[in-house]
Amino acid sequence: MKTLVDIDDDNLEAAKLALGTSTKVETVNRALAEVAALAARRRDLTRWTEAELPDARSDDVARSAWR
Repeated sequence: MKTLVDIDDDNLEAAKLALGTSTKVETVNRALAEVAALAARRRDLTRWTEAELPDARSDDVARSAWR
């Protein structure tokens, strides 16, 4: 799908350097994928730290995981 957007040139260049991409399309698509992946990692980390995974805070489970 083609979409017309106004992208800040400085931000685009910074993203290209950070991501190692060479085209605008590649940079935007990669940046969107990276942000989505980061959001998923944050969501998982939040679930873990808020004890929605009850075994995550169990010392017994943690010890047995490293055996």
